[in-house]
Amino acid sequence: MVFRFQNLRKILFGGTFHVFNYEWRKSFFQFRELNSELSYALETDRGGAGPIQMVVQARVIKHLLFTHESDSHRRTLLCEVGQREQEKALAAALSDSLWLAGQELSATVTLIAKDYCITPHLDYKLDNFTEKLQLFTFNKKEDVTKFIFDHIQSFKEEGSHGVILFLYSLICSRTVDRLKEDLDSNNSHLLYLSLGNFVCRQALLNLLLTGRATPHVFNGTAYLEDGSPVERPLQGVMSRSDVGYLHWSREQMERDSLPQVGSMLKTPRFPVWVCCINSSCSVLFSVNRSLLSDWKMEHLFDLHYYNGQSSQRTTTRLTVDTHSHHWEAASRDSDGDPEKRFPSLEMTIRTKWDGAVIDWNSTAPFY
Repeated sequence: MVFRFQNLRKILFGGTFHVFNYEWRKSFFQFRELNSELSYALETDRGGAGPIQMVVQARVIKHLLFTHESDSHRRTLLCEVGQREQEKALAAALSDSLWLAGQELSATVTLIAKDYCITPHLDYKLDNFTEKLQLFTFNKKEDVTKFIFDHIQSFKEEGSHGVILFLYSLICSRTVDRLKEDLDSNNSHLLYLSLGNFVCRQALLNLLLTGRATPHVFNGTAYLEDGSPVERPLQGVMSRSDVGYLHWSREQMERDSLPQVGSMLKTPRFPVWVCCINSSCSVLFSVNRSLLSDWKMEHLFDLHYYNGQSSQRTTTRLTVDTHSHHWEAASRDSDGDPEKRFPSLEMTIRTKWDGAVIDWNSTAPFY
């Protein structure tokens, strides 16, 4: 058991002496106000745990809109979601990622016991909760979902370390050996240190979205990098995901290093996308499931946007017109501010719908 938890630390941090800091330890899955316009929404952290919360948010929206049994009016507006509906959607969202990570054959859920389950070696730094992990493995997805729902307070209660518990569950479901196969020599662990905080690598986002911790966002496998052969093939995304992923960064765009997200992530099975915009994660979604299956729907349509921050009081509605032209010439006057001329959220949407004109419907642009 000690060896297993040492490996858990290594696949996360690259060594056994790193531990999660205060920002990570306080992160859990907390919904906004019950029965409000944002009752479907999770309040996310600005720190390293935010991307994990946002992928879970995307799947919560998927379940509430497209797979949750409720009246059509409520589903369409995502309003008036009660506590039981919140908890059922959260349990379903968490189990989705775990089941995918377990290759749709099994999943493991980790919970914290009262007593230590291991006696750590000298080269292992204690954090006083990883050492108390209990593992529960299931071979049916419905059993995973029910178990998480029955123990939902372990993920949504303040002080529960809920995000870390989910991350541990994800790693145990995938297994360390499979994760090593997914990763490459440049990406040997899932988190990296930036400005004093541990940040999610792309491989971790891909693990959450697709069940495989591949380091790249293009489709399939690449044998060249910058035009030169690589010693080991570069692993991208192998299958279409249920919720999608879009990426845009002004800094990467200026350096001509913006990664090209493949169609497997850009065109998911449900019209819900996790957006990585200038290194911050948020969610775009449509209430019309036919958006991705009927090309006529993509002429003029609404997208809804939520960035996870408490400062956002309503869901932002954007109208996307893919038949208008010359969006650059029509961009708002900005006194030279590139963010005002070409808002990053609009640029992100155009990575999927090239040349689209976006109407913010009286909302001041932000992301």
